[in-house]
Amino acid sequence: MEYRVLGKTNLKVSVIGFGGIPVQRISKEESISIIHRAQELGVNFIDSARGYGISEEYIGEALQGRRDKWIIATKSMVRDKASMARDIEISLKNLKTDYIDLYQLHNIRTEAEYERVLAEDGAYRALLEAKEQGKIGHIGITSHSLDTLRLIVEKGIFETIMYPYNVVETQAFELFRRAKELNVGVIAMKPMAGGALQNGEIALKFIAENKSITTAIPGMASLQEVEQNASVGNAYVPLTYEEREAALKEANELGSEFCRRCGYCGPCPQGIDIPSMFTFKAYKDRYNLPEWAEGRYFASKSRAKDCVECGACETKCPYDLPIRSMLKDVRKTFEE
Repeated sequence: MEYRVLGKTNLKVSVIGFGGIPVQRISKEESISIIHRAQELGVNFIDSARGYGISEEYIGEALQGRRDKWIIATKSMVRDKASMARDIEISLKNLKTDYIDLYQLHNIRTEAEYERVLAEDGAYRALLEAKEQGKIGHIGITSHSLDTLRLIVEKGIFETIMYPYNVVETQAFELFRRAKELNVGVIAMKPMAGGALQNGEIALKFIAENKSITTAIPGMASLQEVEQNASVGNAYVPLTYEEREAALKEANELGSEFCRRCGYCGPCPQGIDIPSMFTFKAYKDRYNLPEWAEGRYFASKSRAKDCVECGACETKCPYDLPIRSMLKDVRKTFEE
């Protein structure tokens, strides 16, 4: 496995890390099995969050007796000091550890939010105190706003940044280059564009060839995904001309208006699983699996037809997607 230094943290992390979102969709036993297999294949960086359901708990179970083999990262959406102090303690308990290598402020969207967390009663103060107490090792930040991260990187306060990067979304190329210059660790989230990209090996090879990126964190929920993803870091081979052309073709087909399945749009007041609606549409339109898509779409308790266009989802989407309009397209695809 190739390892890279995570900026000024000096932590050596695997170029292919482990994204902890999907484990909440599988059993504890399955989670333990795939995390153990990832370790066997050289993966040593694992990322979770307070908002990822039972992810932290499953990871904590998997890392029992193996804590020294892993660099653990997690994060919280809270913005005030008291709430962050509470979340750090919850994370420590869930992860069954007495220290967390990297704790991140999660999804800072605006300059105003950035200023809020840095206030005297802001979340950053709790992180500093926890670092002084040895409860966390390093402090990072994540965002879906390029402008906000540009500001943050230049301030030099945070040791790592996390932002989407994949064959479709390369807008952070210069930001990552600047971060490397400033010795800030770079974590690439959404390496598979939220599951929209079908060839995981090509997607990860594309990211690994960017030396400004320290690690990519694809979500993994099966042994097959672990084997495939880890193989990129264990035997990296540059993209061939044909692979690069295939990646660019898929990127052009996706465009910029697609769901990354981050889930921030939920919960929908009408009970619609919005990311799943878009997934079903993609499998019918692009991946030639109409029967699979239709079966799952029509089995859903609430579907695109149930949207009342309240717009609550759009106010929460970090990508500013026109979700109401996109749900109308889903309805047309399935004719209901």
